[in-house]
Amino acid sequence: MGKELDEGPFYHGTKADLRVGDLLTAGFRSNYRPEVVMNHIYFTALRDGAGLAAELAAGDQEPRVYLVEPTGEFENDPNVTDKKFPGNPTRSYRSREPIRIVAEVADWTRLTPEALQGWRDRLAAMGDKAEIIN
Repeated sequence: MGKELDEGPFYHGTKADLRVGDLLTAGFRSNYRPEVVMNHIYFTALRDGAGLAAELAAGDQEPRVYLVEPTGEFENDPNVTDKKFPGNPTRSYRSREPIRIVAEVADWTRLTPEALQGWRDRLAAMGDKAEIIN
């Protein structure tokens, strides 16, 4: 576990309006399964992957992508690593330690309304089968 997994840079997608220096921590409800309180904070080394997460996040606010840095050890996200994709092609990670906001990122690819609806439909079709390894 730790930095040997990926050197980054790392990104986090959300609809929250955050400031440089803010710390994101575990203990909040999942954007995809609101009945689940998350034990980890999630991030990725793919800017557009964070953009997808931001677009799919709960709420009506504008989706945002932030450059972040882990403050402690992190591991591959088991929700996508090996369980769904061999290795970690999505470069997705999670940590029990906070991640720090370094900057807001403007140059990420927005989904078309049709593509976004397609993702929402896929998530809805999974329903309770969309188990989260927490």
